[in-house]
Amino acid sequence: VKPPRPSLPNLALVMSPEDSAAPVLNVSTEEPRHYNIWLPGIPVAAVYGIVIVVGLVGNVTLMRTCLTVKSMRTVPNLFLSSLALGDVLLLVTCAPVDASRYLVDEWLFGRVGCKLIPFIQLTSVGVSVFTLTALSADRYKAIVRPLDIQQSSATLGFCLRVGAIWLLSVTLAIPEAVFSDLHTFTTSYSNETFVTCAPYPHAGEMHPKIHSTASFFVFYVIPLLVISVYYFFIARSLIRSSVDVPAEGHLHLQKQIKSRKRLAKTVLVFVGLFAVCWLPSHVIYLYRSYHYGQVDTSLGHFVASVCARVLAFANSCVNPFALYLMSKRFSKHFNQQLACCTSPRRLYSQSSGSTNITTV
Repeated sequence: VKPPRPSLPNLALVMSPEDSAAPVLNVSTEEPRHYNIWLPGIPVAAVYGIVIVVGLVGNVTLMRTCLTVKSMRTVPNLFLSSLALGDVLLLVTCAPVDASRYLVDEWLFGRVGCKLIPFIQLTSVGVSVFTLTALSADRYKAIVRPLDIQQSSATLGFCLRVGAIWLLSVTLAIPEAVFSDLHTFTTSYSNETFVTCAPYPHAGEMHPKIHSTASFFVFYVIPLLVISVYYFFIARSLIRSSVDVPAEGHLHLQKQIKSRKRLAKTVLVFVGLFAVCWLPSHVIYLYRSYHYGQVDTSLGHFVASVCARVLAFANSCVNPFALYLMSKRFSKHFNQQLACCTSPRRLYSQSSGSTNITTV
């Protein structure tokens, strides 16, 4: 069994091919240095490759759709474009690095890469969860406080909020770049050593516990609690609106309520996908941080770690396709962008069916 090594900064997974009984291929370069390729890691890396390709196609098409189609340039869709940009950043930089560690038995990216990759990953995670929180706040204003909707839809207000999200995410990720460094670990049963990247190489046992717990609360628990509060008030407002609207007449108001329900449901699905996809990685990271001095070489831990990491990166590719299934308008424009069968002039001329409600 190939034992997993201690975590990279912010939930990353590191493993040790040299302790495996599985086939290993020695690859030599022009230098006298040799790299051991763990052959069973090739299928895992292939899965990463599929996630990267699918995610890039979906997110780039989503950004093109929301930014080039005039009728799709709404506040929720622009937030989704920012979210997609963070996902692209994660897929281009961190996912290939994570995949490479299933193939090669050592860290290939040097001390600079050890500081840069965790920084980018945590920035992307922050952008994702904080953007979802901002989307929930936007839906709260549109549904519970509709008089504020024009103010919340202002271009300047949107730019300020997106800028604040990215600035906050980058700021929270700076300690990852500062404290991450290469560290030598020793396996418990074979007494062999290996060098890997870790966020707290020489800080004792308390630092990993504090690091993993803080990450869990800041990037998972607290944002989801805030989102839950928003959705409690959204659900209460929608229920009251449905009761107060007469069965006959007021068709325009009924359409508004229906549209608001659909939009709130879309954001809630995105939040649910994030919660499901990232929870296993947080749990495993907490477990490994509280057992930092040991390397769990069990098959169960290895399989759980692989599934958790793939699921976390898969979250960066599912949002465009979830939106595709939930929005007929988006799926139409998505198909046009993906197939390149519609001229740019026609794409720009598309108009939304309503001008007083933000749409997805």
